[in-house]
Amino acid sequence: MKTNRICVVFIGCLLASGGLVARCPDGQESSTPTQTQSNSKSDQELNIQAYIELLRSDLRKSKSQVVGQVMQLDAAQSAVFWPIYKQFEADLTKIGDRIASLVSDYADHYDEMTNEVADKLANELLSIEQQRNNLKREYYQKFKKALDPITAARFLQVENQLERLVDLQVASQLPVVQSSRGEAQ
Repeated sequence: MKTNRICVVFIGCLLASGGLVARCPDGQESSTPTQTQSNSKSDQELNIQAYIELLRSDLRKSKSQVVGQVMQLDAAQSAVFWPIYKQFEADLTKIGDRIASLVSDYADHYDEMTNEVADKLANELLSIEQQRNNLKREYYQKFKKALDPITAARFLQVENQLERLVDLQVASQLPVVQSSRGEAQ
């Protein structure tokens, strides 16, 4: 159930942003009855990871198209902008990996949430948000230096809008954390 919850979250949030139609098959285990449960879980996690990578690829393509349309760059600006943007996306993917790990941890602990786990997850979320803002600040400076402040501000504005759309979709797919029955309130 936890793995299916992760699948639903990732596919739901990426479909809303990327437009690729895919389904996470129920009971997708391809193992034989003699294989262990951990092998089946591992196979299922690998399948989900493959879906995530496929959807991420489609999302990056769609996102680049939106960025290209909104940025309104001429040929000279494009020659400067896109190599920097490509590096930004590569760095942003690392943060996306942290988000995926956080969602996975949340799903793994959702049914048995403790104060300690909730605190760890909340602090990781805050750390990720700070890292993401630091990355945008770094690339704003790079775009400003390579192009001009208006183009750099436009990049930041477009990136923030797209980021908020994806964040909203992820948040809407995740159930709100509940108190564990044994935890003190």
